[in-house]
Amino acid sequence: MKFFEDCEIGSRLVLGSHTFTREAIVDFAQKYDPQPFHLDDEAAKRSHFGALCASGWHTAAQWMRAFIDRQKRDVAEASAGGAPVAKLGPSPGFKDLHWLKPVYVGDTITYATEVKDKQTSKSRPQWGLLFAHNTGTNQHGDLVLEFESVVFVERRTL
Repeated sequence: MKFFEDCEIGSRLVLGSHTFTREAIVDFAQKYDPQPFHLDDEAAKRSHFGALCASGWHTAAQWMRAFIDRQKRDVAEASAGGAPVAKLGPSPGFKDLHWLKPVYVGDTITYATEVKDKQTSKSRPQWGLLFAHNTGTNQHGDLVLEFESVVFVERRTL
């Protein structure tokens, strides 16, 4: 993980990809979003989606999984090379979450994050705040998910 000072506005990071299976879509929906178009093929065909599709919450949760997995890989790589690793703090939240297109069985979504702004924390001087635009794009190049987030990142210097 980069220190706050090393994060550049405009830098974009591909987090990883995930392919949505029918089993995973139904399993997530049964647990967290049990609507017919996420659970049943025939009901989904009759819906405005036309086929079984993933919950938007499922696509967002997979973004988070990709983010954490990428962070773990980056920390392991930096640590193996003896480089110092910045701490990532909590997120004060997100806004403007949009599910732009359905995610169907077999779709592969590639997740990314782009630094849009940054500012030092006035109340916690050892931390900075990174503001990011986050996306999920399907295998056809269609944007299916986007949202804005903010996260605390450790500063190297005060």
